[in-house]
Amino acid sequence: MDPLLGTCSLAELRQRKSFKWATYPPDVLPAFVAEMDFAIAEPIIRAVTAALARGDTGYAHMGQLGEAFAQFASGRLGWQPDPARIFAIPDVMTGLAEVVEAITPPGAGIIVNPPIYPPFRYRFGFYGRHIIDAPLARDAAGRYQLDPDAIEAALTRPDAAVYLLCSPHNPTGNVWSRADLELVADACQRHRVALLVDEIHAPLVLHDARFVPFLSLDHELTRADSAFMFTSASKGWNIPGLKCGLAVAGSAAGARLLLQRWEALLSGHLGILASVAAFTEGLPWLDAVLAQLDQNRVLLARLLAEHLPGVGYAPPRASFLAWLDCRALGLGDDPAEVFREKGKVALSRGPDFGPQGHGFARLNMGTAPELIEEAVRRMAAAL
Repeated sequence: MDPLLGTCSLAELRQRKSFKWATYPPDVLPAFVAEMDFAIAEPIIRAVTAALARGDTGYAHMGQLGEAFAQFASGRLGWQPDPARIFAIPDVMTGLAEVVEAITPPGAGIIVNPPIYPPFRYRFGFYGRHIIDAPLARDAAGRYQLDPDAIEAALTRPDAAVYLLCSPHNPTGNVWSRADLELVADACQRHRVALLVDEIHAPLVLHDARFVPFLSLDHELTRADSAFMFTSASKGWNIPGLKCGLAVAGSAAGARLLLQRWEALLSGHLGILASVAAFTEGLPWLDAVLAQLDQNRVLLARLLAEHLPGVGYAPPRASFLAWLDCRALGLGDDPAEVFREKGKVALSRGPDFGPQGHGFARLNMGTAPELIEEAVRRMAAAL
């Protein structure tokens, strides 16, 4: 691996106290929750340790976060957002939930594209809203696409109030094209439905895909009061525990809405400092991660073909999550349970991603190649 990423042995990783490493007993190899196993980027370490050394652990201030993200977006994403419309939030899901509560009435329907990140399915129920599914379509090669008919059917429901688009998509690793985004924007505008876009995995788009930020489109909806984008440095630089995301409003009115909720959306101070360091000084580390993930997705394809040829796998075009079709293995709706009990390797449960996840499992490959090899060896041993 690249020296920037460090080399963490399994024994060293087991010393971590995060959710990934503390959930299961030591004989289980964790490959589920979206935490990477690489060492943290040195600029982030410096920023956080310097703050601790000076006792700088008070309430959060935006500082240079808006400008830092705008600089990153301009250089890496081909988009120049207005820093005045960028706000710190604790995390993407909290920001989404707060905006949904602000712009929709109780009982409103939230459209998602399953299989989908599990919190999308349950978080909004805490606020009295419910989910409307517009499932993705899947081709013969196992690659997913947006389904215009399913989207139209969902939008025509009288209770549809918000379309929540995951871009890049978790768990499939799809990177939506400009045409895909315009299809969604046209449909939401036609049906007068708000559009919230989760772009948390955007920093991790791999070399064979081109990411298009939704708010960079020349479309009337991107300038509407009901358009918001959410992202974070948490996935790209592996700092979710520092609690900092960003919400970007498409309009001045949307920015005022976020400003009114500043205290409810108060981020972590150390998270803001870490995010600024990531966006401004952490690009060499990010490039090393992208190169490693590119190698890892190829390695995983080879290992599955060799040891688990019955598993369907379309290599992701973004992030470090592999969506595995295990239906041909005859392991039932939840193959992750079999892999954990019989192989001592923990994957994410497919059914948690919606009915379209039955027979599937999600594997985290944001780790050293030898641990990917060990995970596949254990999965094969479970059979």
